[in-house]
Amino acid sequence: MYASELADLADEEEPPRRKRAPWGVIALVLLTGLALIRNGSGEFDVGPPQPASAAAARSSLAPGTLPGTPSPLPYSAPNRVSIPTIRVAAPVMAVGLAADGWVAAPPPEDPNLAGWFTGAVTPGEKGTAVIVGHVDNRQGPAVFYGLGALKQGSRVEVGREDGKTAVFEVYGVEVFEKNNFPGDRVYASKGAPELRVITCGGGFSKQNGYDGNVVAFARLVEVR
Repeated sequence: MYASELADLADEEEPPRRKRAPWGVIALVLLTGLALIRNGSGEFDVGPPQPASAAAARSSLAPGTLPGTPSPLPYSAPNRVSIPTIRVAAPVMAVGLAADGWVAAPPPEDPNLAGWFTGAVTPGEKGTAVIVGHVDNRQGPAVFYGLGALKQGSRVEVGREDGKTAVFEVYGVEVFEKNNFPGDRVYASKGAPELRVITCGGGFSKQNGYDGNVVAFARLVEVR
């Protein structure tokens, strides 16, 4: 599908929000868009932490709807994200498809800013919500620099415009090569409210930037 077709698809309105493209299409576009986050310098004494193999998401930890899982929330755009274990407390802006058909990233000059991808559900709705952010910029670490250090059981709290806070529990953190990104596995709905938090990671070269994406898999466990 061409960028112009994706733009047309994104412009079709479905009250109270835009229609969502199938993940089979968006997965590749989103991956390409996240390559825009590779403008980190890669010149720090210590690079961003990478996920430990023990933190990989296992099917036994993500069976979909679990006993005690809160009911899905209605649509409400997110406005803040907090990840206490890695000291993230950041505003969230909406990001969609850029003119070239890629998913837009938050402005790199603002290191403490995350983006909610409007082609997915809002955090807390049934389905898989997606929040992206830079790992670093030319000045130093950015909002999701520590994402690879998350462990199973870490909490991600997302504030919403309706005043509710959707609390997600991380059940896996992995790094994937951008040229072999498992879109269906990362984005597919599990039948319950889930969240993916994504930044760049893996190896780094000045020529190509980061060669992968760090993905935190989380599911809704509480609503406040």
